[in-house]
Amino acid sequence: MSAVAGIALPFVLIGLLVARQNIVVILGVATFAAYYFWGDGELMNVVYDMWDASNREVLLSVPLYILAGALMSQGSIAKRLIDLMRALMRPVPGGLSVAALLACAVFAAISGSSIVTLLAVGSIMYPALIAAGYQRTFAIGMLCAGGTLGIIIPPSIPLILYGIMTQASIADLFIAGIGPGLTMLGVFVLYSMTVNWTRDRGSWWSARELWSSFVNSIGALLTPVVILGGIYSGYFTPTESAAVAVLTAILVEVFVHKHGFAHLVRGNFGGFNASMADMGRLIWRTVGETSTMMGSLFPILALALSLNVFLTYEQVPNQIVEWLTGYIDSKVMFLLLVNLFLLLVGCFLDAGSAILILSPLLPPMAQQYGIDLVHFGIMMTVNLEVGYLTPPMGLNLIVAMAAFKEDFVTIVKGVWPFLILMVLVLWLVAFYPPLSLFLIR
Repeated sequence: MSAVAGIALPFVLIGLLVARQNIVVILGVATFAAYYFWGDGELMNVVYDMWDASNREVLLSVPLYILAGALMSQGSIAKRLIDLMRALMRPVPGGLSVAALLACAVFAAISGSSIVTLLAVGSIMYPALIAAGYQRTFAIGMLCAGGTLGIIIPPSIPLILYGIMTQASIADLFIAGIGPGLTMLGVFVLYSMTVNWTRDRGSWWSARELWSSFVNSIGALLTPVVILGGIYSGYFTPTESAAVAVLTAILVEVFVHKHGFAHLVRGNFGGFNASMADMGRLIWRTVGETSTMMGSLFPILALALSLNVFLTYEQVPNQIVEWLTGYIDSKVMFLLLVNLFLLLVGCFLDAGSAILILSPLLPPMAQQYGIDLVHFGIMMTVNLEVGYLTPPMGLNLIVAMAAFKEDFVTIVKGVWPFLILMVLVLWLVAFYPPLSLFLIR
């Protein structure tokens, strides 16, 4: 019976994926089938393992970072950061596009989310880029690519999920993401300057504008310093840093910027003065929306952790490694195949779902070939970062359609040059581990 199930199960899962079933359905089928056909048949063990695997403090960081990003994107932090970057990049060729990319990088270091970064920066910068004469396809492609920086520049929600699934140090993963993240940003900036060399080169820097924009954005700039500085200095853990991020977002928006939520308060409550009570209700609404989002994520996470427990107990990764070593006898060949596989997976699954599904299998295999667990996590995340821009299921492509009111073909035309650049950086990350590990080794 188990042999028949083993043959049928992959086809069932592929059928569910093609039918675009929710990932919780796919993971649920896989988990319950594994326990029933290859375990002891006691399906209640799935529930027990889900509870044991989910009873971890570090899981609290995921909803808290999402909440922090939502609070910052609805307030004025993104706009103030953009104003500062525009002032700094005024005389640079393609200065507005470079400012947008830098704003994406800084906001990514606050929100940890690709979608939040794309929406927060893109909603402001896309009309400005079009008004400044940039090509529509370039502007869309650049903002979609800049948004992906949110899942590699720390703090990163996919890196947190990878750390949870593999027991790798989340602090080390955050530090290791700095090199690849800045490399990706540098490549995007150089390309944007090259293709816009004669465009949008403004006047020389204005000391008054620089000082004014710096003073206005100092609260926003302190946010990533507090979050990342606290982690790397050891003052608080990555989980505690997520709570600090939420508190910092509220304090900066309400007390430093004072009217950070004012435009939303006026739109939601009809008043012209943003009272503290109105701001409190808006914050509470944001908490509710974040809770709804997490309600769909945590069942997926719990099922993935339960399946991870089962596969580890049954030594499935070790068995796969023993089988693979009969066909793949080199680290280079393994890296080539696993990168091609992850690029394909990224076309159909978002980074979080792919990490939850594949982390029980791929990292143990990588360790057998002498690949550092942290380096593999960064490589895996960059692979799936590319997937945010690949049809047919690229998440940033879908979000951009709604945000910029453009058709899918136009968006794909805009992202393909950046897609090529991302793949080049991916191969550098994969085959040059010091790019990821030089700060922690």
